[in-house]
Amino acid sequence: MNSDSRRQGSRLPWRVFALASLCCVAGAAFAADPVDMVGGVMKQDYSPVLRNFVALSMLSLIPVMLIGMTAFTRIVIVLSLLRHALGLPQTPPNSVIVALSICLTYFTMAPVVDEIDKVALTPYLAEQIDTREALERGAVPLRQFMIRQTRESDLRAVLEMARAPAPKSIEDIAMRHLAPAFLLSELKTAFQIGFVIFLPFLMIDLVVGSVLMALGMIMVPPATISLPLKILLFVLIDGWVLVSRALLSSYWS
Repeated sequence: MNSDSRRQGSRLPWRVFALASLCCVAGAAFAADPVDMVGGVMKQDYSPVLRNFVALSMLSLIPVMLIGMTAFTRIVIVLSLLRHALGLPQTPPNSVIVALSICLTYFTMAPVVDEIDKVALTPYLAEQIDTREALERGAVPLRQFMIRQTRESDLRAVLEMARAPAPKSIEDIAMRHLAPAFLLSELKTAFQIGFVIFLPFLMIDLVVGSVLMALGMIMVPPATISLPLKILLFVLIDGWVLVSRALLSSYWS
């Protein structure tokens, strides 16, 4: 591995955090220096106290943004339903499910993250644009991703609940309406995928139950026989990889 690759790898965690908390970085980037140089003229930006307050406040919103504005919701629900379909409600543990969901979310959101880095974060850190323009530019790729994954029926339902008029164009959709509509669409899609995942395991349970009934072994719990069979089938078909690829392809297709 050359020196450039090592330097890039060492900067990766910082870049990921900066992209995930663009608003926080935008508020605190110049906290130590209240003035910045734009076009050779010194101008006063937001006060350091206000920037620090905004940065600390936005830190508490990062988990909410991760859950409600990315692919995390669909992925973690599908993986949780898969765990129940196998008949193992506690295996893998929640920490493993969440960690895998975060990794898959990063892969899914990589194009969006790269676009935000290109149009908003990098120019902002280079002092080419101010805080407001960085936030406006950074919101565009995220809005486009959310709109692509949002069903028109869910958006219409949210607008009806909010008693808001229908937008004339995509650009007129307010984020306060787009975010819940996107979350509703993600929930619906996740349960649809989970239903499809449940079907083969349900068939195994039915077959095992029928065989035990035919053999007169009514006192033997079907789960005692079906659980090892489901685990064996899932391992043989490399189920975790198949489900992960299916989740990623549901966004990239």
